[in-house]
Amino acid sequence: METQEQKAGFTKFAETWNGRLAMLGFVIGVATEYLTGQSILSQIGLM
Repeated sequence: METQEQKAGFTKFAETWNGRLAMLGFVIGVATEYLTGQSILSQIGLM
């Protein structure tokens, strides 16, 4: 069983969740661009 100390820092657990959340964010970003017709940068006013 993993302890709290093993879940901090660059561990397999942390990197797995980081990768999952990055993939989720990418899919949401692409879907948002598709549905609105604007890029992410345009939506937040940087372009």
